Amino acid sequence: MEPLASLKAPFQALPSFSSRHRTWIPPTQVNTYKKNSLFTMSVRAQVESNDGSAVVATSGESVVDALEVKEWEVGMLQNEVAASQGIRIRRRPPTGPPLHYVGPFQFRLQNEGNTPRNILEEIVWNKDKEVSQLKERKPLIVLKKALENAPPARDFIGALRAANERTGLPGLIAEVKKASPSRGILREDFDPVEIAQAYEKGGAACLSVLTDEKYFKGSFENLEAIRNAGVKCPLLCKEFIVDAWQLYYARTKGADAVLLIAAVLPDLDIKYMIKICKLLGLTALVEVHDEKEFDRVLGIEGIELIGINNRNLETFEVDIGITKKLLEGERGKIIREKNIIMVGESGLFTPEDIAYVQEAGVKAVLVGESIVKQSDPGKGISNLFGKDISLG
Repeated sequence: MEPLASLKAPFQALPSFSSRHRTWIPPTQVNTYKKNSLFTMSVRAQVESNDGSAVVATSGESVVDALEVKEWEVGMLQNEVAASQGIRIRRRPPTGPPLHYVGPFQFRLQNEGNTPRNILEEIVWNKDKEVSQLKERKPLIVLKKALENAPPARDFIGALRAANERTGLPGLIAEVKKASPSRGILREDFDPVEIAQAYEKGGAACLSVLTDEKYFKGSFENLEAIRNAGVKCPLLCKEFIVDAWQLYYARTKGADAVLLIAAVLPDLDIKYMIKICKLLGLTALVEVHDEKEFDRVLGIEGIELIGINNRNLETFEVDIGITKKLLEGERGKIIREKNIIMVGESGLFTPEDIAYVQEAGVKAVLVGESIVKQSDPGKGISNLFGKDISLG
């Protein structure tokens, strides 16, 4: 079954609010109908009222009207499924129902307004629009063709394990980041290739490259430039993934790994995207922030790399004690049994911070701010670990 993120699954294949059969028209045909007036003829579209009785649309309603109703219902259902898994981030702004709507959500609507609850939700809403526009310009069939010319995927996890064995310290994923919503501009003289090369020389096992432009001043051009410059460190595309299309796009730009955020993606989406990642040769770094997200992710097969973000993405407060808290007890035992590599993220500035999360059980760390702000990022790495970890 396709994921909720793709909006391509038959409506009846999703959890249903009624046992009666629901006629389905593929949402992918919406544009076709809208662009071709021959298809906007009157139809007798059937929907269901809240009590399960059939309501026959008037002869004046068009195919487009029926499709818009279905799309809106699927969007409502997405949010309900996500909320049932503890996900508070809504994928897109809530909107009122189509005109004259009668259906299973008729008496369940809540007017929450269209203002994001926090910065993560704002980023996700913006990303949803951005990806929709990109998909129109570069359909999946075009990306699949472009994969033929993409550079080969490199072993992201293998690089982290090798660094950990070589140094006895967590393997470093060094982040190429110009700015963040919480800190603003981190480095004015920002040359992504120069920074990436300094990281590699300083002993980084892998690199994380921000590609979000609006909030982090990143770009896919930066990712491509670093890959084309001959940097050998495997590259993580640090992006807010809301659609499987983005996985293909990242791979065509030279990414070796991608970030999947459990605070944004329901379980079904994560499962589906991990399968696509394996097909493309991408490593999936699945990021969690609390116990509920961690437990959800531990129940998903095929996950090899989990990041614990010590930053609350809703409030942006940081507490490195979160890493220790999540890796204690039964969860730590499961991690060891499954041989999953844990990555500590955010709030790591000193050798003491690194030692703290390493003792908690991480085999890798993802660090950006504390090293990218240094005039010599390579020296920043030595300061972070308390010693030179370069290959010499």
